[in-house]
Amino acid sequence: MIQPSTAVYVAGVIFAATVVRTTLGFGEALVAVPLLALRLPLAVAAPLAVIVSIVVASLVIARDWRHVEVRSAAWLTGTSLIGIPLGIYVLTHASDHVAKAVLGVIIAGFGIYAARGMSSPRLADDDLGWLCTAGFVAGVLGGAYGMNGPPLAIYGTLRGWSPHRFRATLQGYFLVASIVGVIGYATQGLINEQLGQYLLLAVPSIAAGVAVGHAIANRLRAAHFLGAVNVGLVLIGVVLLLEGLLG
Repeated sequence: MIQPSTAVYVAGVIFAATVVRTTLGFGEALVAVPLLALRLPLAVAAPLAVIVSIVVASLVIARDWRHVEVRSAAWLTGTSLIGIPLGIYVLTHASDHVAKAVLGVIIAGFGIYAARGMSSPRLADDDLGWLCTAGFVAGVLGGAYGMNGPPLAIYGTLRGWSPHRFRATLQGYFLVASIVGVIGYATQGLINEQLGQYLLLAVPSIAAGVAVGHAIANRLRAAHFLGAVNVGLVLIGVVLLLEGLLG
């Protein structure tokens, strides 16, 4: 039985995470996983975040499917399938403090670098090396922490995608990768009745969050959108670094 205070807390976190995800195309794990883990076991918080990701991605793609970069999404998803099992192994077997700290420094460093307006490399077209690296790292982060987004956001920034293309392409990735992630969680016995109860609780929050996120996204100019993406990367990096250092 879910305590009323926990129910209200989880619903609020899911709402905030969905607003972030719908607005930027990624970043809900920055809100969902660390905050949910304050009241729920990580083995519940991470799968719940991934299932919520499936629902949000489906709703966004239903609206913006024409903007999806299909080739990029396919390569990112395919290489993530290699990284997801490794991430699930980290979640269930390994101590992840050092990995979180190192990844936090890298992700925050890129966000600060880009936010300061320094000249950074730009990819005129898809680069298989960048695609495979971003997809694999996204798979590891997704399997371990439900945080696929940062490597994808970095790749989208390097490609210079428009806000609509950025958000839609990331949702194409999240839909497939998150389904695979849930299958992996199921093999580890992490999909259970308790998780289902929290998911039902989250449905109204997801619907409200998508509506609010779309309203915000429609008012963001391209330059402001890129700035918001960089801020999101810095925040994710800081959260990972603190989790790694503080355990």
